[in-house]
Amino acid sequence: MAEWTSAVGAAQLARLLSSQQDRPAGPGTRRPPAYRALADGIRLLVLEGRVPVAARLPAERELALSLSVSRTTVAAAYEALRSEGFLESRRGAGSWTAVPAGNPLPARGLEPLPPEALGSLIDLGCAALPAPEPWLTRAVQGALEELPPYAHTHGDYPAGLPALRAMIAERYTARGIPTMPEQIMVTTGAMGAIDAICHLFAGRGERIAVESPSYANILQLMREAGARLVPVAMAEGLTGWDMDRWRQVLRDAAPRIAYVVADFHNPTGALADEDQRRRLVDAARSAGTVLIADETMSELWLDAEVRMPRPVCAFDPAGSTVITVGSASKAFWAGMRIGWVRAAPDVIRSLVAARAYADLGTPVLEQLAVNWLFGTGGWEQAVEVRREQARSNRDELVAAVRRELPGWEFEVPRGGLTLWVRTGGLSGSRLAEAGERVGVRVPSGPRFGVDGAFEGYVRLPFTVGGAVAEEAAVRLAAAAALVESGAVGNAEAPRTFVA
Repeated sequence: MAEWTSAVGAAQLARLLSSQQDRPAGPGTRRPPAYRALADGIRLLVLEGRVPVAARLPAERELALSLSVSRTTVAAAYEALRSEGFLESRRGAGSWTAVPAGNPLPARGLEPLPPEALGSLIDLGCAALPAPEPWLTRAVQGALEELPPYAHTHGDYPAGLPALRAMIAERYTARGIPTMPEQIMVTTGAMGAIDAICHLFAGRGERIAVESPSYANILQLMREAGARLVPVAMAEGLTGWDMDRWRQVLRDAAPRIAYVVADFHNPTGALADEDQRRRLVDAARSAGTVLIADETMSELWLDAEVRMPRPVCAFDPAGSTVITVGSASKAFWAGMRIGWVRAAPDVIRSLVAARAYADLGTPVLEQLAVNWLFGTGGWEQAVEVRREQARSNRDELVAAVRRELPGWEFEVPRGGLTLWVRTGGLSGSRLAEAGERVGVRVPSGPRFGVDGAFEGYVRLPFTVGGAVAEEAAVRLAAAAALVESGAVGNAEAPRTFVA
C-alpha cells in the first residue's frame, strides 16, 4: 500500500514554485545550483503547508518537462530532499513529501496558562476571551431559577435538555434551515461533539480529510482516535478553500470524514463563500464522505460590511452528508462548555446511544444557562459585546505587530479570533521557545499542520488589546531578534507536532 495520501501534479507544483521567484535574495547572496534551488523551493512549500506532507510528487521526467529543466536536475533535487528527510520513496510507489523526525516542540500545547503564570507571561496561546459580563452572571441566575423541576429527576439527559434542543432547532429554522429537535444533540463543547462523531464514523485507521492548516486541538483529538489525517492545503490568503484540490483529495483518498471550519477558519480567519460551500458539499456527497462543518466561529463577524453566507448544511437539505457542530465556547465564553450537533435523526440516535459509554450527558445547569440566553435575547447582546471586544483587540494587535515586526506578513480577517502570520523566514518553533524566554507565549505554525508543516508561521489570537497588545508585539520582536542572532535553537529546529 502506498505511503502517500494525496498527490500534487507537475503543473500545479510548477505554479507553486514559480510564486517563490518574486522573493529577492539578500545583497551578496550567491545563486545556488539549479538542483539546490529546486530542492529548497519544494522544502519551503512543505514547511509552509502549501504542499501537504505525505503528498506524492510528480515523476522526475514529468516535473522536468513542466519546469523546462533537465531530468538530472530534478533527480538531484529529489535526492537532496531524501537525504534531508523531506522526501521518501519506494520502488513502484513513487516519492512523497515528508518532514524529518525531531524532538518535541519547546512550547507546550494550546491549553490556557495556569493562573500563577499570568503575571509573568503574556498568553497568546489560547484563543479565548473573558466572559461578557453581566450576561454570564445573569444567565447563571436565570438557570438557578429554572433548576428546581430538574432537581427532582435523575439529571441524565443523553441527548440534552428537551427545552434546549427545541431552542437550538428553532434557531436553525430561523436561519432558513428547517430543523426538528430530533436533529439536535447537546454535547460538552464542540470538542465533545467532534469526538463523538469521530468515534461513530471513523474507526482506528480510517482516513479523515482536514484543512491544512487546521485547528490544533481537533487535529490532536483525531490522532488520538487513531485516524489517518489527510491534509488538504488551503489557498493563499483569505480566499481559503481550493475546491479543485478538495474534489481531487476526496475522490482519490476516499476519507470517511472531512472536517472544515468554513466560518472564519481557525487559524487563518478565512470565510468560505456560498459557491465554495456548495461545491464542497457536492464533492463530499460524490465521494461518500461525511462532512463535519464546525460553526463555532460563525457569529464572530467583526466588520459591519460582512454578509454571512448560508450555513454549510443549507446545501444538504436531505441531511445525508453534512453534520454541523456549534458551541457557546467561542461566541460566548470558553468556560461555558455547551456544544451541539445538528444531523439527520438517525445519526443523532446513534450518537446518543453511543454516549452511554462516554460521558452520559452534559451538565444541566449550564444547559439551562444557555437556554436562558437564547430565550431572553441575552445571547445576541452578549455576542455583540464579544464582537466589540474582539474587533478592538484585533485592530490594536495588528497595529502593534506591523509597527514592531514590519517584515511579518498577514492578511487581516473580517471575523473570528485569530491572525495567521508568516514570520519572515524565521522558525515558528524557535520563536515559540524564544518567546517563553522573553515573556510571551505563542503557538508555532506546525501545531496547526500535519506532521510538522507551517514552520514559518505563528498564530496570534485577538485576546489582548491596548498596552498589553503593544507589549506583546515588543516581546515578539525581542524573540525574533534572539532567533535571528542564533541564540535559540539550531539550523534545523525540530518540526514534529505536539499539542
